[in-house]
Amino acid sequence: MPWKLHADMQNFRRVTMGKPVVMGRKTFQSLKKPLPGRLNIVLSRDRSLRVDGVRTTDSASEALEIASAQCEIDGQDELFVIGGAEIYALTLPLADRFYLTEIHAQIDGDTWFPAFDRSAWTEVTRVDVPASDKDSHAVSLLLLTRSA
Repeated sequence: MPWKLHADMQNFRRVTMGKPVVMGRKTFQSLKKPLPGRLNIVLSRDRSLRVDGVRTTDSASEALEIASAQCEIDGQDELFVIGGAEIYALTLPLADRFYLTEIHAQIDGDTWFPAFDRSAWTEVTRVDVPASDKDSHAVSLLLLTRSA
């Protein structure tokens, strides 16, 4: 049986709606189509990549500039980097906050969030969600900010 994380998906939708999302090509391909209600920016080494309804770039700094400019236009104060692992590793040193979902289970996988120094971050909020018919594993939804 595939696992389900309904609470995580609902939280993701809530916090990212109306805000720019930056992702790598593989993450975008896993979505199958642009996320509605958000500027989708795809970072790829393939300079010829073009996707309807998506901004593409081969530069992480340009992706963040595009997202920041959209935040200014929309009056938003956050942009989101939503994967994959390489994109997280490139951008985490620049982040001042991030939303983290802790899955309370051992899950086999081939892609992991990069290691980071948890002591450099302060937990602002935590919502614990038990396993249920909609969530196959208990999760904790956290908002972390970089410690001063």
